[in-house]
Amino acid sequence: MKKILLLGSIVSLFAFNNAEVKAAKKVDLIVKNGIVLTMNGEKEILDDGVVIVKGNKIVEVGDKKILKKYSSKKTIDADGGIIMPGMINTHTHVSMSVFRSLADDVPDRLNRYIFPLENKMVSQEMVYTGAVHGSIEMAKGGVTTMVDMYLFEESAAQAVKEIGLRGIMTQNIIKYPTADGKDGDAKVEMAIAFVEKYKNDQLITPGFGPHAPHTVKEEDLERIRDLSKKYDVPVSMHVAETQKEFDKFKTKYNMTPVEYLDSIGLLNERFISAHSIFVTDTDIELMKKRDVGVAHNMVANIKSAKGVSPALKMFDDGVRIGLGTDGPMSGNTLDIIGQMGYVAKLHKLANKDRSAMPPYKVVEMATMGGARAIHREDELGSLENGKLADIVVLETRSVNMHPIFDPYSVLVYSANASNVDTVIVNGKLIVEDKKLLTYDEEKNRKAVQEFSKKVKKIAETL
Repeated sequence: MKKILLLGSIVSLFAFNNAEVKAAKKVDLIVKNGIVLTMNGEKEILDDGVVIVKGNKIVEVGDKKILKKYSSKKTIDADGGIIMPGMINTHTHVSMSVFRSLADDVPDRLNRYIFPLENKMVSQEMVYTGAVHGSIEMAKGGVTTMVDMYLFEESAAQAVKEIGLRGIMTQNIIKYPTADGKDGDAKVEMAIAFVEKYKNDQLITPGFGPHAPHTVKEEDLERIRDLSKKYDVPVSMHVAETQKEFDKFKTKYNMTPVEYLDSIGLLNERFISAHSIFVTDTDIELMKKRDVGVAHNMVANIKSAKGVSPALKMFDDGVRIGLGTDGPMSGNTLDIIGQMGYVAKLHKLANKDRSAMPPYKVVEMATMGGARAIHREDELGSLENGKLADIVVLETRSVNMHPIFDPYSVLVYSANASNVDTVIVNGKLIVEDKKLLTYDEEKNRKAVQEFSKKVKKIAETL
């Protein structure tokens, strides 16, 4: 009788365990065994955390106890590394990676080098090659979303999509003749065609990229305002980037560049204001009131000696502000990790306060701040249930990454792009063990090297 009862107990236990295994929910990806920086509203950190992904969404974030609830096609062991949301680059010109390190310290480089060089060298092929090159750098540096503005932006969008990143890609519009159009009208038409083609894409959000308030005709700005509303797409623009620009608008209109754009009706929840260095307290209040996004490009700004933006005040005052790199001809690198240390240190110096701009604020700017700047905070910027699965893992085995008393401090003051181990965008693994999975890097390197020979010949004539 006892043998029968014991056998029955074993059978029951087996059946229970088997049912438990069968009940495990099938998911597509598990990221485990790491320090999870959720970047949620509670600033929650999970020391032995897990992120569960099904399709392109995060379905649960928790400690290791939740693992028993799921079975997965693939599991990534973070090995004690830092698991965080994908970073957002809120302003760049990704295709300009092919011009990196050219005439870095030349005064008036925009007019002396950049515009003439672009007129002679820019083509759809160049834009594509440069965008692949820059997107590889961003992907391997943990950037999962970019806001881009350039010529032939459709070619850049193709490249970004092939690498597997998200892109808010805005077609450049300027009143001067360029390689992709004779004037602002032609470029607006080009932008409309681009928006029409990509308006329903899962990774690419098309938009309009008027160059700056003083380089685009007012009638074109008014048209862009209306088209942005019609298509419900973003507008990205350089704003208040130089003292000269600020003074020009004060003299001509008795308005700041920000006030001028507001008088046209461009400032709204679809507008992303890049740089925004020379802004007044009134401008900051106006940008907050209009729900504008701001891209803070610290490294490019100080390299060009333009000034230090009041980004800390904007952040503290509730302006939607994220971090950007600017183009790789301006800031030279495209990884947001490299920006973070500068942002923290320069704002401490500018405010003469060691406690100003602490690491958490900087990491928030790089993630949720960027998501808010592009009005995608419901989908991006944090690791939370229901959000899109854009996830980055940084290894902490390297000597610069340990010990870890404060993971935010390690990210801001110690980490660099080479510490990025794994990158997931939209639920898809695009970087694993520091290797890009979506494109032949060597093929692109050779293409860039060949193009650089042509650039060198042209640059010598400028």
